[in-house]
Amino acid sequence: MTIAERSPQPRLNHLKDQVQDQQIDREISQKKISQKKLWLAAIKPPMYSVAIIPITTGTAIAYYETAVIDWKVFISFLVGAVLILVWENLSNDVFDAETGIDKNKHHSLVNLTGRKNLIFAIANICLAIGISLVLGISWQQQDLTVVGIISLCCFLGYTYQGYPFRFGYQGWGEIISFFCFGPLAVSAAYYSQTQSLSITALFASIIIGITTSVILFCSHFHQLEDDLAAGKRSPIVRLGTQRASELLPWFVFIVFIVTAIGIKLGYFPLLTSSVFLSSAIALKLINFVKKYHDLPSEVSSCKFIAVSWHFWSGLLLGLGFTLHL
Repeated sequence: MTIAERSPQPRLNHLKDQVQDQQIDREISQKKISQKKLWLAAIKPPMYSVAIIPITTGTAIAYYETAVIDWKVFISFLVGAVLILVWENLSNDVFDAETGIDKNKHHSLVNLTGRKNLIFAIANICLAIGISLVLGISWQQQDLTVVGIISLCCFLGYTYQGYPFRFGYQGWGEIISFFCFGPLAVSAAYYSQTQSLSITALFASIIIGITTSVILFCSHFHQLEDDLAAGKRSPIVRLGTQRASELLPWFVFIVFIVTAIGIKLGYFPLLTSSVFLSSAIALKLINFVKKYHDLPSEVSSCKFIAVSWHFWSGLLLGLGFTLHL
């Protein structure tokens, strides 16, 4: 046997190759996981409760007052609302790409795909289908009220980021969200079932509108620097993170006060007091923002706590009307 044959070098080289291959596999796996997280963040699955909760709330109140639900209308409205929210989210990504405010937002769909026109086309297709479903409800009822209200919501949604309005850049986004996902959407859902309006639905819509606006409000904390650079006058820019964090508890307080007043005045059944069970999530949100308001990398996740509070408070409110004794 020669010296070369007895040398351990080939085996060492083989081991090195194995280690390198394993390292490459790990890097590829991590990259795939990272890409998956980015896509999930871009698609925003939890955010679609923002479209679902107003429709279920309005429908639940209609059931509370009439003991009847038109399931075909409910499902059509629900699917239409989700598609319209898809349009809003996708088109906002496109509009933000045009202003450059999302240049550091890795989970923007425009940044992920690099195909702004395609994203905008998909957004408009979703809008067309969503509006068509709502129009079908109005056609069935021979009453344009529902599609008229939702068309107003769409117009206001466009003014949030769309040219030439861009009201979101002037700090009006939370107010637009309040009306679109609160009084307008809840009243439209109620009207789609009863072809009438309701003070009870209006009261409940204040709760849904505020919790929706809180989601948008919380999403600005970690974007302070980007908003400042783009000239966006969000509430966080106007107030600063400290004062904004001190304002948040007042939004929570109003939601629970409106619930209590609704019960006291007899507009809400007693079972809607289950909304107070969501106070644990609201308290978690307040404390989280208070602690991390000026730390962008930490506070960025507060919007998910806000989404959770919106979902559970809205679900409990709707169940309170549906399961009333």
